[in-house]
Amino acid sequence: MYPYIKLIATLFRAKNSPQMNLDEKSVLNCRAGLTDIDVFVELNNARHLTYMEFGRWDFALRTGLLSLMRKNKWAFAVGGASVRYRRRIAFWKKFTVTTQVICHDGRWFYFLQETHIKDKVCSSALIKAAFTSKQGLVPATEVLAAYGKTTPNFDVPDWVNAWIDAESQRPWP
Repeated sequence: MYPYIKLIATLFRAKNSPQMNLDEKSVLNCRAGLTDIDVFVELNNARHLTYMEFGRWDFALRTGLLSLMRKNKWAFAVGGASVRYRRRIAFWKKFTVTTQVICHDGRWFYFLQETHIKDKVCSSALIKAAFTSKQGLVPATEVLAAYGKTTPNFDVPDWVNAWIDAESQRPWP
């Protein structure tokens, strides 16, 4: 079941947190609860992604992207992800989720999201996401222009390009 109460709490905290610029990193404080754990009494792998989604909601609200979405009647869609899991997050352990936009390719935005316990990375994900309208994907350049950022400085890193290339070669049903 989707944790709507945690989402509402995330949005409430984000609304009462300092505003951010689009090129900043958000930090969301979390705790692994009873509904988040698996049979090994640790944060379930799927819940890492759920908490990362909460991180994107926090980021969108604090940067003003959520207001921009409402104003333009846009939605937000994830088009792909590459995730690495490295450390366990035990039941009731406090952890943070960091979220930042690292680049765009004109069409898609690429987010780097990580879960941390203190200074140790537990999981890391490259998230490919876009804004959508009734007409389809909204080009990233149009989103940035609406945001007021006309000269984006989000160059695509080589490792992201390598992932984009690998995804383009993957067979799709």
